Amino acid sequence: MEKAVIRIRMGAHDAHYGGELVDGAKMLQLFGDVATELLIRNDGDEGLFAGYEKVEFLAPVFAGDYIEASGEIVHLGNSSRKMSFEARKVIAPRKDLNDSAADVLAEPVTVCKAIGTCVVPKDKQRKG
Repeated sequence: MEKAVIRIRMGAHDAHYGGELVDGAKMLQLFGDVATELLIRNDGDEGLFAGYEKVEFLAPVFAGDYIEASGEIVHLGNSSRKMSFEARKVIAPRKDLNDSAADVLAEPVTVCKAIGTCVVPKDKQRKG
């Protein structure tokens, strides 16, 4: 099955709450981008996100964190594509040391997991 990965740094503009905490919806936005790439690779079309059946927020994300979001298609229907997603923190700022210090994490921290379904109408599928 197809897999896709993106990595992005959370900026100050992503911080929605006190303490530079990033809104969990940002992880779902990243999963949407991963899903779009998966659909293009699998079907040659961006398709549509139909919904999530499960979302788990497992650890906080802050401005300055680098998040790696990945996904894979786990089931192919006639027009539906069930996908699993995971977002991991791979780099974290070290403001306790100074304003520009950061560490690559020895073990990435899983911050969010989800299962979702996308749809590519039959008349838009160009592959497979």
